[in-house]
Amino acid sequence: MKKLTSLKSFFSLPVVETYNTKVVEKNIPHRPPFLLVDEVRVLEPRKKYIGVHYVRPDEYYFKGHFPKFPIMPGVLVVESMAQAFGAAVMPIVSNGKDTPLFLGIEQAKFRGLVKPGDTLEMPLEILRLGKLSKIYAEAYVNGKICVQASLSFILGEISHE
Repeated sequence: MKKLTSLKSFFSLPVVETYNTKVVEKNIPHRPPFLLVDEVRVLEPRKKYIGVHYVRPDEYYFKGHFPKFPIMPGVLVVESMAQAFGAAVMPIVSNGKDTPLFLGIEQAKFRGLVKPGDTLEMPLEILRLGKLSKIYAEAYVNGKICVQASLSFILGEISHE
């Protein structure tokens, strides 16, 4: 796999469009308390996006992870990055029935903590888009990297009944 470069420069790019929570919920099937992306900023359609999650102090997982030192689990940060991807591209790649499902998580690195009240900003770059998709994503809080990973997906039909 080729060496991936930092996506921190994405924060200086102009935003073409912003998908609010209403659009995010239209594009992906996730709902509270497991909706982990609040908006998606489009930088370059089909290529560059920034997902945003406002980490609320009352998020369900803080009660047990960890009661005296609450932090967002790293796997949920990765899930948040995946949801941002889905919310960004579902209108482009789906027939209305398909949902991106994880195929793999590679080169995941956990480098910082996400705490109640933080704003999680997740720049992502689409490396391949279609039935099989791949992205490289990072997650930042206050300009400091917390998580980075390559994520791959397959479009699959899930029952909505």
